[in-house]
Amino acid sequence: MSVIETREIAPGVEIPVLGLGTWGMGGRQIEDHRWDEENVTAIRMAIELGLTHIDTAEYYGAGHAEELVGEAVEPYDRRDLFITTKVWHTNLRHSDLMESMRKSLRRLGLDYVDLYLVHWPNPDVPLMETMMAMERCADEGHTRFIGVSNFSRSLMTEAQSHLETHTLVANQVEYSLLDQKPKMNLLPHMQAEGRTLIAYSPLGKGILAKPGNKVLDELAEKYEKSQAQVALNWLISQENVVAIPKTSNPVHLLDIIGAVGWEIGLEDSLRLSHGFI
Repeated sequence: MSVIETREIAPGVEIPVLGLGTWGMGGRQIEDHRWDEENVTAIRMAIELGLTHIDTAEYYGAGHAEELVGEAVEPYDRRDLFITTKVWHTNLRHSDLMESMRKSLRRLGLDYVDLYLVHWPNPDVPLMETMMAMERCADEGHTRFIGVSNFSRSLMTEAQSHLETHTLVANQVEYSLLDQKPKMNLLPHMQAEGRTLIAYSPLGKGILAKPGNKVLDELAEKYEKSQAQVALNWLISQENVVAIPKTSNPVHLLDIIGAVGWEIGLEDSLRLSHGFI
């Protein structure tokens, strides 16, 4: 198993700057078994390459993505992995959330996850009720850490205010060269608070892995890297940011891993940012 550069997500706990997303593995809104073998193989290849942070959710493939992650990680030492899953916004009542946690652990075949996230906020459920349930999940050992996903800065602050003994360690949001909104307000706040921004869709659903943007193409040539490697490096070069690209393609996995081990220059990073605004 390779080791790549890491970031601290909690005191004394490091995760790789690149992990693996699993949206679409095992289906989207409904279960799909057609590519199970390929998906399990891809997750294991990612782990071998050092992408030991595996991100999934109860919503993905109606829970089947969690089953695939569970199968894929079974041969590995649990302590070498960082597994994240998420509770869907329709399950944020206290009893529903606790039941979702138990079901996720059963599908994953694990005693605990490393990080449990509220997948999307739900204005119809009091945030205090949801956070009390999240804290209980941590207190009972079902998850080591808790966080949120798709929360604004203000909503994240409110969520933290409802916690008594735990801290939100992360907020998972869409962030890429194509969607730089988090950089304007959310990311500076999270950096000041020492929290991790987990960037999903870091390649703009594949758009940034292809030629077509003048600045990205020029910098890929300058650094002798692929467009995907430059786009990912732009993200992970930022303080408190990690990314979870999703792919089941072995060639793409090898390409992704080439985003680590070097750093884009500050001037080029700014050029790249402006090239997509």
